[in-house]
Amino acid sequence: MSGGSREFFDTLERHGHERLLKKTNGTIRFDLEHDDEVDHWFVDIRGGAVRVSQQNTAADIVVHSDTAFFDRMARGEAKPLPAWLRNDITFEGEFRFIILLERLFAPPPGARHPRTAARDRRRQG
Repeated sequence: MSGGSREFFDTLERHGHERLLKKTNGTIRFDLEHDDEVDHWFVDIRGGAVRVSQQNTAADIVVHSDTAFFDRMARGEAKPLPAWLRNDITFEGEFRFIILLERLFAPPPGARHPRTAARDRRRQG
């Protein structure tokens, strides 16, 4: 298992509650392939409360990826929906969770919130 994947799930578990997922209820299992093995990460979201485990159990959606690509998503270098469209990741289950996955991953490197960018432009102008 890569350090990036473990760090992503550890951070998700420590944070515990995701404000952007407060209306979300469901489960996601990530099957991450590396060296002819598969690591399973199970994410249970209930009203924004997020729990993470390494269960290999049924979920509303199962996302398949190799660990190296998943690490890119964890760093914000790739996003789930475009990755799925390019077939860099695959999934089985409810499509709506692919959209919701965007909220779990880091923004692209150097990204700023639109309000911050607008405030910075006003200060420069």
